[in-house]
Amino acid sequence: MLYAEVPARVNSVLFFGWMHSQEQIPWNEYYHVDEKGRLMLDAVTFPAFGAGIPEDAGRVCYVRDGLIHMEGIGRLFDELDWLNSHTATRDIRLDDRLVAAGADLPRHTRMRLVIEKGEEDGKGRKR
Repeated sequence: MLYAEVPARVNSVLFFGWMHSQEQIPWNEYYHVDEKGRLMLDAVTFPAFGAGIPEDAGRVCYVRDGLIHMEGIGRLFDELDWLNSHTATRDIRLDDRLVAAGADLPRHTRMRLVIEKGEEDGKGRKR
């Protein structure tokens, strides 16, 4: 079933926010869409280390405004899969536009986020 569909382009920025299940802290993931339609994980931010949180995910790590920033991760994903929770999944944004909030998606349902190539509209434009 399709729950949301929004146009993306190369270098679109995807934000995926969720609550860490063990530590109950907000976790923010920042991706960009590469030229092959894959998602490149660029950075994560979170307020504290805890169970299951890597200490060396990025090439750059610093603290600013009360958050730990790990940048330069460079991990590719063909898609994102998760089991949706109304409390754990916060929000998903593409280029600062809300795509979906966890509370608006079906509870305890396996979800999949994927970038797909659009069809041309007859005028050479992708849609």
